[in-house]
Amino acid sequence: MHPSNFTAGIWQVPHAYCTFKIRFFFLSCMYTVVDIETTGTGATGNRITEIALFRVEGERITDSFSSLVNPGCEIPPFITGLTGITTAMVRQAPPFEALADQIEAFTQGQVFVAHSVNFDYPIVKKEFERCGRTFSRKKLCTVRLSRSVFPGLRSYSLGKLCNSLDIPLTDRHRAAGDAKATALLLSRILAQPEGQTAVQGFLNARSQEATLPPHLPRETYERIPHAPGVYYFRDKAGRILYIGKAIDLKKRVLGHFYDASARERSLCRETAAIDFELSGSDLVALLMESAAIKTHFPPFNRAQKAIRPAYGLFSYPDQAGIRHLALNRLRKGQQAHKVFFSLADARAQLESVCTRFSLCAKYCHLQEGVEHCGHFRVPRCQGICRGEESVTQYNARVDLALDSLRDTGSHLLIAEQGRSPGEQAIVWMEGGQYRGYGFLPEDTGITHPEELEAWIQPQRHNPETQRILESYLSKHSKNVRRVAPLAP
Repeated sequence: MHPSNFTAGIWQVPHAYCTFKIRFFFLSCMYTVVDIETTGTGATGNRITEIALFRVEGERITDSFSSLVNPGCEIPPFITGLTGITTAMVRQAPPFEALADQIEAFTQGQVFVAHSVNFDYPIVKKEFERCGRTFSRKKLCTVRLSRSVFPGLRSYSLGKLCNSLDIPLTDRHRAAGDAKATALLLSRILAQPEGQTAVQGFLNARSQEATLPPHLPRETYERIPHAPGVYYFRDKAGRILYIGKAIDLKKRVLGHFYDASARERSLCRETAAIDFELSGSDLVALLMESAAIKTHFPPFNRAQKAIRPAYGLFSYPDQAGIRHLALNRLRKGQQAHKVFFSLADARAQLESVCTRFSLCAKYCHLQEGVEHCGHFRVPRCQGICRGEESVTQYNARVDLALDSLRDTGSHLLIAEQGRSPGEQAIVWMEGGQYRGYGFLPEDTGITHPEELEAWIQPQRHNPETQRILESYLSKHSKNVRRVAPLAP
């Protein structure tokens, strides 16, 4: 060998030889292209009604298998309208359990390929789990591969992709027809010089390509930062599908892609873009998320669309004239001294009030069935439960405690971390009502609420924002300060 090909005892493999080896490896690698038809999500789950497998070796289809599958339940009419598969057609078909050995053997040691693999693969895997078996294969998505190898096409749905590339597609929405077209598509991809590089990258365990939604460009995911904020999943037309918040945006978004639930898979299949806004802190992210959900009402968001108050703080005198404070579920038409949206937050606030005003844990119903108070988080009272304090004195402190909860007319500023160094986030409350949030330089001194107008983005107060802020105030009082309006 020429000395230039030998350095420090290590063979230097010529570039052309490496290229040949890579090409040989991916052409010799075997793939199983899979397509399934299902019952759609329902009470019994997404069950397979038909499955087709095509083996691709190099750039050729070498074997195939297909069968109807008895799902053990009725097929909904809208699924029959789409696929043509009726309940009568599958009644005598074998259940998946009877086909499991054949499917496992057919795919053994091969790469599981599908057009939108994150739909087909979890359903097949779940069917194996129902049989008490495990199923694990490497995955490839021909949607994502096609976007990489054939960029710039108007659509990457199987039908339009086959039309653009002149690939025959028959028996649309039947497993064998769609699987064969996908197998031909894979062969076309493998035949492209850049196709082998794309497959190599996608099969790299660290690439996460098989995890990303089929229509989401990788560069879109890559630009999401590890920072607090709000994210927006959008479809191809730009419509918002889902809004969420996170302390770590990138980690949380990736969590959606790993979630195997039918709802998450449906969300990911429709996702074509992800936008985000930085918040600097979890509190501001929660407030931004709440406002965005109530503005856009995304179809995949369930929480925060209609939240009602849950608990109220009430007061009443007993036969001895001692005023009690008690928490109870709030019913329509009731007037409470304060409303809470979490029982844990309500109890924490009541414990704080008892401590600040030396109230009795027994008469605040933090302890039941005791003769004298002795709560482990609330100091002993000044003696009302032991007959050492007058009812008048005790009730006066109860009135002071209730006045402090009303807090009408006061302005509260919550200071939180900003989106970048040197910036702080401010949340403004007036009279217990949420007014808005903003970002300003850390060295900006705010001494009066009138100075906030230039910095604050006005927001609406609603039960959800009240719940968020009440919970925060009960745990992070050190971040809160009061400011007084300018004198008239």
